Amino acid sequence: MFSIPKIISRTACIFYMLFFSIIISAQTPADFVNPFIGTSNYGAAFPGPIAPRGMASISPFNVAGVKNTPMEKDSQWLSNPYVNENTFLTGFSQVNLSGVGCPELGVILLMPTTGEVQIDHLKYGSTYSNEMAKAGYYSVDINKYKVKGEFTASKRVGVSRFTFPKGQSNILLNLGLGLTNEEGAMVRVVSSTEIEGMRSVGSFCYNSPEDAYPVYFAAKFSKPADKFGVWKKPSKYNGVEAQWMGYNGKARMMENTIKTVVGDSIGSYFRYNFDKEETVEVKIGISYVSIENAHENLEKEVGNKSFDAVYKETYDEWNEELSKISVEGGSKDDKTIFYTALYHTLIHPNILNDCNGEYPVIKRSKIGKTDGTRYTVFSLWDTYRNLHQLMSLVYPKQQSDMVKSMLDMFDENSWLPKWELNSTETFTMVGDPASIVITDTYLKGIHDFDVQKAYYAMLKGADQIENNPLRPGLKDYIKKGYLTTDSKGPVSTTQEYNISDYCISLMANEFGDKANVKRFKNRSLSYRKLFDKKLNLLRPRIANGNWYEPFDPNSGANFEENVGFIEGNAWQYAFMVPHDINGLKKLMGGDKAFSAQLQKIFDIKQFDMANEPDIANPYLFNYVKGEEYKAQEMVKKLVREYFKNEPKGLPGNDDTGTMSAWLVYSMMGIYPISPGDPIYTITTPMFDKVTIKLDSKYYKNESIVIEKEVNNDGKIKAIQLNGKALNSYFISHEDLVNGKTLKVIQN
Repeated sequence: MFSIPKIISRTACIFYMLFFSIIISAQTPADFVNPFIGTSNYGAAFPGPIAPRGMASISPFNVAGVKNTPMEKDSQWLSNPYVNENTFLTGFSQVNLSGVGCPELGVILLMPTTGEVQIDHLKYGSTYSNEMAKAGYYSVDINKYKVKGEFTASKRVGVSRFTFPKGQSNILLNLGLGLTNEEGAMVRVVSSTEIEGMRSVGSFCYNSPEDAYPVYFAAKFSKPADKFGVWKKPSKYNGVEAQWMGYNGKARMMENTIKTVVGDSIGSYFRYNFDKEETVEVKIGISYVSIENAHENLEKEVGNKSFDAVYKETYDEWNEELSKISVEGGSKDDKTIFYTALYHTLIHPNILNDCNGEYPVIKRSKIGKTDGTRYTVFSLWDTYRNLHQLMSLVYPKQQSDMVKSMLDMFDENSWLPKWELNSTETFTMVGDPASIVITDTYLKGIHDFDVQKAYYAMLKGADQIENNPLRPGLKDYIKKGYLTTDSKGPVSTTQEYNISDYCISLMANEFGDKANVKRFKNRSLSYRKLFDKKLNLLRPRIANGNWYEPFDPNSGANFEENVGFIEGNAWQYAFMVPHDINGLKKLMGGDKAFSAQLQKIFDIKQFDMANEPDIANPYLFNYVKGEEYKAQEMVKKLVREYFKNEPKGLPGNDDTGTMSAWLVYSMMGIYPISPGDPIYTITTPMFDKVTIKLDSKYYKNESIVIEKEVNNDGKIKAIQLNGKALNSYFISHEDLVNGKTLKVIQN
């Protein structure tokens, strides 16, 4: 018999267990997002707020300051405004890139201070503490000033909320600080509650200063300033400080007099005198078209909405997007790394057009206008491998609009994009990746774009020899089947052209263009001319066709330069012929030799999880009957080793979501093994159940369910589709989306 107190105690325990169980189960996908993941280990993510596919974003800026760690000296750490290990904050940038390896944006820095106005960031910067980051929200305590900063964002507007102590307080807007050193900015104080201006950017991956372009802004403050001003630091010529407005050797600050300043190291400040703790909100609209559009974006998207209202709308939007995939089972950390990865895939490509539909066209010769969405930030050398396939499956309308944006770029620039950034074609990296993305999209059943134009654009990029920025070395490639050492990265570039040509052959087949089916299929196999049977590796040839000597297969690891390959070496590119794996097996001497060479890459530690050329390698064991279990073991091992719920939780640069897309697929138990081919290969899901909601405009089923039936977490024993044996570790996209349940049964 229980005593009364014991009954009450047990009843209370049951109540609390149920209560906390309800709280845990009530967590939504957005609640699992940890934006700090990828903010270290070269991940190049930032923890501040952004809306899904947002133009505006806010990031703490801590990569410029004498109090930083030695990591600041490493240029890789300067590709992003924030590095988790750094400790010295100099502001909050309003436009940023996520997971990109070259510096760009990270400008229009807002910074709260107290006391007398100081405009040198090395003097007004501060340490910080108590960081918190969630989907659509970031907050931090700025130690030097005892100011709390909170931040959220809509699509085109960043919203900051500063809580100041009693006394003189200031809000600085610094246009001289950023990740890059483009010259040119302007700021105008419109009133005691409003400023506007622009900042030049555009030197991404060492682009020419000629490619600089403006990012415009309009800012509104919730409280009128008691005083305001602008500043300009003197420039130097041959080490001598130039005079400006009669001031030599120090910055000129003008208060409540001159309201506009143009130059390089310029900014503005608002001063307040508070007799008690006060809060000021700052809303900054962004545009790549004009200051007027920045104002319009601010008014239409945010207007008089409170900080909390904007945050709720952005949080709800994140939750809606992330809820397209629901997972059951797994640990809290599993859900965190999964949903954070999905979050990262929904940042880029991002919108470029303003609320009124306007956007700058490629080369910025005029302003275009769209009734839909114009996307930008196409890191296609990375994203063609898996990110766009994920978009086609889960977010097909977005993927369709991305393809339409790419075709608009063709109209504007006469070429499909390669690495497009804010309507600047940077031509960074190698290959012709847009053709791969377009083919993959079309063969996934997404046809609502101008397919005829797409096919024409693909053929132009593949066949025009003269003045072709997409395919340098094309003359050699067509004549010999490969690029020689006279070209940059001849082996890996040949492989990239091969994959694109294979995809063009697939599109030709859709059009019944038999001649081009055969021609491009043959071209796609020319990598075989670079295969050295003695090494079972690809290696470069010189202009006369002889092998390049001396050849070191290890040369090029860890992003070191080498003669044959771009960002990798012979080992890391050994299997990057996803369209011809069976052909590669024959070259290598059959299944046994293929598997041994694949395993060797992992054994000698030449597999690079942090870069794209070999990220499909773990799945290639599925091509060898009886060794599929190696794919299951390897994928799980890599997920556990490289992806964690911590700032170092990405294997390296996220490459605008490519590494994150790899994780999303890997944890769901499927992977798009051959870009362009509408197939997935199968491994063990890392959740008990995954439900993917399907867009009814593109797919007839409401959802797909991927289930794992576990006995002892062993090898896969059977795979069933709708209760029937699949008898394969591969499934077509059509069968997957038209099926109901894909079940993986383990021993």
